[in-house]
Amino acid sequence: QVQLVESGGGLVQAGDSLRLSCVASGRAFSNYDMAWFRQAPGKERENVATIRWRGDSTSYADFVKGRFTISRVNAKNTVYLQMNSLRPDDTAVYYCAAKQFFTPKYNYWGQGTQVTVSS
Repeated sequence: QVQLVESGGGLVQAGDSLRLSCVASGRAFSNYDMAWFRQAPGKERENVATIRWRGDSTSYADFVKGRFTISRVNAKNTVYLQMNSLRPDDTAVYYCAAKQFFTPKYNYWGQGTQVTVSS
């Protein structure tokens, strides 16, 4: 069982930066693939970025490539999402998710943190 707690959201202006953090409790964090998702009002949840359990492979949605960076520090049971050049359409609730590296779907979720970008 893994519990995830996100932090770092807030209200910023377009062009600003934010860093989200997600701390995991439980065993064997280093065996989990981690990801950030987001959900804007009236829209479906979408994947933003993923990082494999070893930290040696990352992937990004096209709409954040070059602006967002996902990273992890296994010794701290923490995954980060550095968000630069934020835009109003980045406004959403951002969720941290985890899955064991050998399972297909993310099955552990945090409660979400709100990111609001004003123009």
